[in-house]
Amino acid sequence: MRRIPLSHRSHVIGFQPLETGVAEHESALERDFVTLASFMDANAVVTAQPITIRFEHEGRQRRYTPDFRVDWSAGCCEIVEIKYRADLRAGWSRFRPAFAAARSWARSNGAWFRIATERGVRGPQLDAAKRLLPLRAAPIDTALAERALAHVRDNAVSFADLVGMLPASREAGLAVVWRLIARGALVVDLSAPITAQTRVTSR
Repeated sequence: MRRIPLSHRSHVIGFQPLETGVAEHESALERDFVTLASFMDANAVVTAQPITIRFEHEGRQRRYTPDFRVDWSAGCCEIVEIKYRADLRAGWSRFRPAFAAARSWARSNGAWFRIATERGVRGPQLDAAKRLLPLRAAPIDTALAERALAHVRDNAVSFADLVGMLPASREAGLAVVWRLIARGALVVDLSAPITAQTRVTSR
């Protein structure tokens, strides 16, 4: 059972199913980080509180347990601490020795250490992840999907134009396009909100 530290932040404790297993979280920001990581890389393995690092500071033995280890499918590994910016600023002098120890441990073990705040986690990509992740396993009209992919391969097209050219109702066309984006077969810029004018390409 994870030890929950005292904080003025409300805790959102739970487990998030991923394609590679289950990740535990204890705050809304941690939950959002797991959602974003699984969306960016469906094959990423996200492990909660993966290690405890022991280090010495000012003559005392201390220990620090980062929030997550992320093993990305590309082969790289990250040790990640999740912190709200306000908490990070308020406790920086207390956190800094532990973070330095984590960076040293990561370098020695072929990994990288980083701190993720709401500024890096929350934004258009997370909004897209929340919308699209449930669609990855949703059934799709294969005939319409093939038509959409063929059209995008041959044309520079906007989201609205792609939906409009499909020989189906608007609802059916939207369902196919959203599902193809969720599966990564169609590509859009997820650093900005998806609109009717968003450019759609294929892999």
